[in-house]
Parts: sequence; structure tokens; C-alpha cells
Amino acid sequence: MCRSAAAQDETYQGLYDCLLEPHREVALGFSVSGIVKEIAVDRGDAVKKGQAVARLSSELEGVGIELARAKVDFARRKVARSQELLKDEFVSEYDVDEAVTELRLAELEAQQAEAAMRLRSLFSPVSGIVVERSLSAGEFVSEEDVMRVVQIHPLNVEVVVPVDEFGTVREGMIAVVHLEKPIGGEHEATVTIVDKVIDAASGTFGVRLEMPNEDLAIPAGLKCRVEFPLAE
Repeated sequence: MCRSAAAQDETYQGLYDCLLEPHREVALGFSVSGIVKEIAVDRGDAVKKGQAVARLSSELEGVGIELARAKVDFARRKVARSQELLKDEFVSEYDVDEAVTELRLAELEAQQAEAAMRLRSLFSPVSGIVVERSLSAGEFVSEEDVMRVVQIHPLNVEVVVPVDEFGTVREGMIAVVHLEKPIGGEHEATVTIVDKVIDAASGTFGVRLEMPNEDLAIPAGLKCRVEFPLAE
């Protein structure tokens, strides 16, 4: 978000050096081991939250699902037959209860098989950019990370402020961030964290702001300077 007209009318105090950092960085890996069948993204690709980014070979799990579903179908037919036979007193209520229990167990086995299949796919928990990919199709994976994804919308703006300004910088305050070249420009950011502990050695405290970056055009790692509005 560029600097608004309202922000341009504000009176701001001195510039403080800052740094743009990812809002969140996550290392993605499988919770089960296996052979990588597909890596759907590469370094530099944008991903959406919930997007499948990798899959393990799952032929055995697929057979397990088919087997579990066949057991469910058989158990359902057995329950239906038992209920019909109960009407003519050819079976007891115990037999019907046993058939119903077998159906429930078969359904749970099917759910377990489907859950095992889902573990063979890797989904991104955030929308962001792939910054590292460690494996390729055909490789065996156990506990190692497959890739790292960073969320850069919004961006975190990290700044260290002199202790003299403690109490004047408040959460929710709108500040103006000046980006260095080649990006440049002025952008609004909102204060989200004001450290409650002051560093005695440097006489400073940390502040974090969030700056929108919907089109992902501004990279993390960029140096900047931030202006806070003057306290009234």
C-alpha cells in the first residue's frame, strides 16, 4: 500500500533504519518416508495456501484404500441381510449387533487408509514464494525438509528505535516506510509489536510493523527507513 493522502497530511518524526523480512518462513517435509513421485514447484515459484507441492509414491496405499472400501461394502450387505433375517427370527439381535460393529470397524479402517494416503501429499500451509527445494522426483525422503516457503504478504518491517521514543510508538500506529532502490517509494505500515524490554547496552528497543505486499512485488531482505507520526 503506497502512502495515502491522509498519511501525507501527517507530521512525522525522524527516519530510522529498518529491514524488510518475511512475515513467516516454513520448512515443508513429509511426516512419512518414501520415494518422491513428484515435486510440483521449483525455487522462485509462487504457491497458494493449501496447494499440493509434492507427492510420494502411493501405489500400496491406493490398494489399501480399495481393500478397505471393499470391506465396507461387504459389511453393509451383511448388516442388511442380518436385519432382514431378524424379521423372520432366523438370526438373533446379537448377530445383527455383531454385523453393525463389523461395519463400523470396516468404516474406521477405510478412514485410516484414506488418512494414510493424504500423508503422501505435501501441502503448503501459507501463500508465498518457494526459496529452496532440496529434493527431486525419484529420491528417497525420510525426515529431511523438501522445501522452504516464505510468506511475503504482508512483510515484516523490523526497526530498532532509541529509548527516548519509548511510549510514543504504539501498536496500531500507521508509519511510513521508505524503500531503498531499485524498488523505492513510500508505503504505509502498521505497528504490530513494540518490545517491552529495552536493550540497556544500546539504549534501544525493537518495533515490528506489517506492510501489505499483495502483488508480491517487494522482496524481503530490502533495507528501508521508517517514519513514525509525531505524538500528539
